[in-house]
Amino acid sequence: MAENKVKRTLQTRHLSMIALGGSIGTGLFVASGSAISTAGPGGALVAYLGIGIMVYFLMTSLGEMATYLPITGSFAEYSRRFVDPALGFAMGWNYWFNWAITLAVDLSTASLVLKFWFPHLPAWIFSLFFLAIIFAINALSVKSFGEAEFWMALIKVVTVVVFLAVGLLTIFGILGGKATYLENFTYKKAPFVGGVPAILSVFVVAGFSFQGTELIGITAGETKNPEESLPKAIKQVFWRILLFYILSIFVIACLIPYTSPNLLGSSASDIAISPFTLVFKRAGLASAASVMNAVILTSVLSAANSGMYASTRMLFALGVSGDAPKPFAMVNGRGIPIFALLGTTFVGLLTFLTSIFGTRIYTFLVNASGLTGFIAWVGIAMAHYRFRKAFIAQGHDLSELKYHAKWFPLGPILAFVLCILVIVGQDLKSFANFDWQAIGVTYMSVPLFFILFLYYKIRHKTKLIPLEEIDLKRPDISEKDEK
Repeated sequence: MAENKVKRTLQTRHLSMIALGGSIGTGLFVASGSAISTAGPGGALVAYLGIGIMVYFLMTSLGEMATYLPITGSFAEYSRRFVDPALGFAMGWNYWFNWAITLAVDLSTASLVLKFWFPHLPAWIFSLFFLAIIFAINALSVKSFGEAEFWMALIKVVTVVVFLAVGLLTIFGILGGKATYLENFTYKKAPFVGGVPAILSVFVVAGFSFQGTELIGITAGETKNPEESLPKAIKQVFWRILLFYILSIFVIACLIPYTSPNLLGSSASDIAISPFTLVFKRAGLASAASVMNAVILTSVLSAANSGMYASTRMLFALGVSGDAPKPFAMVNGRGIPIFALLGTTFVGLLTFLTSIFGTRIYTFLVNASGLTGFIAWVGIAMAHYRFRKAFIAQGHDLSELKYHAKWFPLGPILAFVLCILVIVGQDLKSFANFDWQAIGVTYMSVPLFFILFLYYKIRHKTKLIPLEEIDLKRPDISEKDEK
């Protein structure tokens, strides 16, 4: 065993697919239908475009910090160094908790998906089988994780490309009979339904759909040539994500009216009425449900694989910084933080078991992790703003940075404001109706985050770090680390 010696083996193609695969999943394949039914096709497009632009700013902010300081702890360590150690502590544990719980959710979802083909077998068998596979992939090597993510993400990307081609041919009547053109896009109250409140509610759906893009920052500590690889991956990912989401929603909206009851019923456990399945059926492809079921299974397993990697690396980083027990900072001969991996697997397994034996506890854990992704985004925006200010305050020139975030300081400020709005706007109806139980369920992760923050702050008496005292020392990224 060695301490704090991860290996830099991930390549640009891995990074692109990890971030792309992290944000193309059930949010696009399933939840896009409910977004269209809620705000109409125009409202859904505005919401996804708005969140997409915000995510782009976040990605460039993360990219600027990650190319300068490519470390495994990513935004948790940036928050520790550039803002306040208490913020880094809360961000790290918050993010680890989020992905460890999400791992269990994905395992449960995967078993539901397989019920489509094997309705009589117990679901827990599938979940345990997938957990074993994901553990093996992550325990083998960093490269095995990268390769697995690459191919699973590629399946999703090919599916979207085929969907867009089939959808466009169907819109013009080349497939599926009668051409629809823009009939459904302007049907009844469309393209905008429900006004601004409906669009804001879809912002929440869009935000959850794009979560996972920040994984590219987690991989920085194990990436070859991060100063070159990260900027390339960020540029590629943004345009691909935006193109896929916007075009997919446009195709769905042109072929399925927003009033369709199938869109209202879209959920991760009902593959038969995924808007993608509906469009393929509309084009005359009878086996669409089985094909999309396989693709969605791939998406869920990809998310679980990414979750295992992200939570393991965050727990490892917490161990390195002294915020978690020391064994979590140890890596084996293959560069895997094996104790962090075992710890995360144990929590994921324990959480999954509560879904079988203690559904109330399971529901509590899932709700508690609900907003943690948005909280991580807020931390990225804050850390980048302080990083750039400290960089100038300490006499550095921007030409020293290999990659520059776009539109500073507008980018991180806009991202910060939008994230806060999305967090607050999760369930405004509950506030209007004074439904304190619903408020507690929806916003549970926010007080949990502040409890972590205040615990560390009070115990260690930390303060906001003055710009002149911020640690801008870079790690050694030598060739020997990459081998």
